[in-house]
Amino acid sequence: MSLTQINQVMEAASSAFEKFKKLTQAKRAAFLQAIAAGLENAGDNLVEIASSETNLPLPRLRGEMARTCFQLRMFAGLIEDGHWVEAIIDHAKPDKNPPAPDIRRMRIPIGPVVVFGASNFPFAYSTAGGDTASALAAGCPVVIKQHPAHGQTSLAVFKIMEQAAKLTGMPENVVQHVEDKGFETGKMLVQHPATASVGFTGSFNGGMALQAYSQERKHPIPVFAEMGSTNPVLLLPGALAADWAGIAQKFAVSITMSMGQFCTNPGLIFGIESPDLDQFIESLAIELQSFSPSAMLHTGIEKAYFEKTATALRQKGVEVQFSGKTGSEVPEVCIARINAADFLANPLVQEEIFGPWSLVVVCKDATEMVDCRNALAGQLTTTLMATEQDMNDFPFLIDAALNHSGRVVFNGVPTGVEVCGAMVHGGPYPACTDSRFSAVGPTAIQRWTRPVCWQNAPTQILPPELQEENPAGIRRLVNGNWQ
Repeated sequence: MSLTQINQVMEAASSAFEKFKKLTQAKRAAFLQAIAAGLENAGDNLVEIASSETNLPLPRLRGEMARTCFQLRMFAGLIEDGHWVEAIIDHAKPDKNPPAPDIRRMRIPIGPVVVFGASNFPFAYSTAGGDTASALAAGCPVVIKQHPAHGQTSLAVFKIMEQAAKLTGMPENVVQHVEDKGFETGKMLVQHPATASVGFTGSFNGGMALQAYSQERKHPIPVFAEMGSTNPVLLLPGALAADWAGIAQKFAVSITMSMGQFCTNPGLIFGIESPDLDQFIESLAIELQSFSPSAMLHTGIEKAYFEKTATALRQKGVEVQFSGKTGSEVPEVCIARINAADFLANPLVQEEIFGPWSLVVVCKDATEMVDCRNALAGQLTTTLMATEQDMNDFPFLIDAALNHSGRVVFNGVPTGVEVCGAMVHGGPYPACTDSRFSAVGPTAIQRWTRPVCWQNAPTQILPPELQEENPAGIRRLVNGNWQ
């Protein structure tokens, strides 16, 4: 797209913002509900288009469609409830020395948001996904940059959103769709003066490029990029001794689910050297023999997976434990092992490989295990397979997990991100560009808002959420007390 075309798109979004932000929460909620209904009505057609573009199976896509509609309705309910604005009122205190003014605070939308679609989730993290749903809920128009890996799916979803906007009387251009595949288009969108924020789910290189574009602006803006993770797993001795076979079965499923194309795929597994760990590795290899590989999302991801696994397997100390069919052109699951000393000495083997890959790191003891965990940068998740006695014996491993992760999983697998209020899908850099926010769940709306306070404002100036009579009927913190 040309700069002139980008200007037209972003100026239209800016114009829509002035109207959209003034709509009632109920009207915005009706818009989100209409999108969900439209997606459900077109569900079979949409999942077939997506499957043809992404190689993802129909059952997986139907589940993702259901999640997408759930997210839209969740945000509709959130904004109708109204508590999300976090209204706070501190009344004037004329008797205080010096007198204290009347101060009222709440969150307001920040402006047009550019959302970049994710390749591995054509519905839930793309056109009408969580970033878009939460931004619209906040009162921010959205410009969607489609992912080229599922362009037809993105366009079909957008048309449903556009129709929902018309049916519910939304401002013109409250959602827009950009189909250009060029990197320069993405840069121009991020750097346009009307863009207030950016949402992105994808690779580290892609997220950091967008972050760099934002910082080059005269007025930098926040980029909320979720950039993946190796999602380390800590196998503790008691848990392995109790059920190494069951743990191997769980992780065989987790590693291979959807060809390992999840940002929460368990790419590193740490254990303390023992016969039980050897049994776990052997059992994991046996479980994987029944895995049937398939084509990955697109040729770029396949190429990167082949190249990165080949490079990793050439590193000192890396030994293949299972690698599927020799000579197959279809990407295969690959499990390898390495000792902790070689792992700590080579940052390359600590990096994420996107696909059905996992590296088992054999440690001498728990101290070496925590050294390996602490050598890693920020993560979306850390998983501990541990008995109660393990947790009592190795509390420092739990501390290490909490220090460097957005979500700590106990005796489960990291794949599968529940959409709920308590979820944190984020983590310290480089998992995300801002660990203070979650990309999943109702709190994701906070990314597209900022707090503002009104001091000694006349009643007619105040938004309903802050007026004394509380016409919005929401929960507020008034003079330090919830009401």
